[in-house]
Amino acid sequence: MQFGPLNLKSNLFLSPLAGYTNLPFRLTLREVGGLDLCTTDLVNARSLLEKNPKALKLIETCPADRPLAVQLFGSVPEEMRDAAVYLQSIGISSVDINMGCPVRKITRVGGGSAMMTEMDKTAALVRGMVDALKIPVTAKMRLGWDDQNLTAPDLAQVLEDAGVSAIFVHGRTREQGFGGRVNLAGIRAVVKAVKRVPVIGNGDVTTPQAAKMMFDETGCAGVSIGRGAFYNPWIFLHTAHYLNTGEPLPEPAFDERVRVMCRHLDLMIEVFGEEHGCRMFRKIGPWYSKRFGPANDFNKRIVRLATKAEFYELLANYRHWRAQFLDQTGELQSRYQPAPMVASFMQEPGVAQRQSIPVPKGPVETW
Repeated sequence: MQFGPLNLKSNLFLSPLAGYTNLPFRLTLREVGGLDLCTTDLVNARSLLEKNPKALKLIETCPADRPLAVQLFGSVPEEMRDAAVYLQSIGISSVDINMGCPVRKITRVGGGSAMMTEMDKTAALVRGMVDALKIPVTAKMRLGWDDQNLTAPDLAQVLEDAGVSAIFVHGRTREQGFGGRVNLAGIRAVVKAVKRVPVIGNGDVTTPQAAKMMFDETGCAGVSIGRGAFYNPWIFLHTAHYLNTGEPLPEPAFDERVRVMCRHLDLMIEVFGEEHGCRMFRKIGPWYSKRFGPANDFNKRIVRLATKAEFYELLANYRHWRAQFLDQTGELQSRYQPAPMVASFMQEPGVAQRQSIPVPKGPVETW
């Protein structure tokens, strides 16, 4: 996969998820494997230029966190250009422009999905950034404002002419938010609309099989995964293997899931400090436990987490509590196994499966 001068080792990407795709999460995913380019939470270009501490924390990185793209949002061309130049100066690999966020506080200032409605202004803003940078500029969009305004194919052509190196497309409209199913035909229309730049599909990819279906049905050059990665940090590794071999890898064992969860907490504490890191982990731990089988005891305790020592105490107590659901071999009894995950656009009627992943609560809860 090539984004302009940037040579990538994988065509699987981490999508921005506000409040979650921070440095600890990115490092956790990179260590699990199968991933190359990650993208930060969306960052306000003006806040970055003003050196707002919160904005600077969003772009915090380290040598192990490469290659890294920063996603900018804003509607003032000079601010977007200057923020991108600053990011290039500190070693960021790529700049992504947010044209897809549906949240009103973003769109009302002309950012996010609102950029899909004023193509001339958007094209001029993008050209200013492309002309000022040596690193790639990419764009993340939705299919359009609503079903009556599916402007993504036209915007993709405008962006290609303006010089973007890649286009990421979430297969829903701004009006949909995260409701309904992803429109694979809509993504395919964007792929067909451009001639030179790769199009990356996004939305409802929660399994390796769903990723393959998106490749097959849309002709996209890559797949970007957000909530699916939060639900299953192994999704990139497993998807890469499945695409290469056609064979699924076995689900990680309980002990491996616990190991990665503990590593994630360690990184949260390292980056944010023990008090704040543990407090933030209260909303992360329950996502890991979704694949533990019975987890009532764990979930009741993790939402009050205050210290690392407390975490390991509750984990030991949970292991003891969970033992009642194990068979003689130490595995979960069949009736307690978590339901398999199937993306909503692959759902088979009449089969008991987890149909969708809720949007994690965060700063931008419908992004």
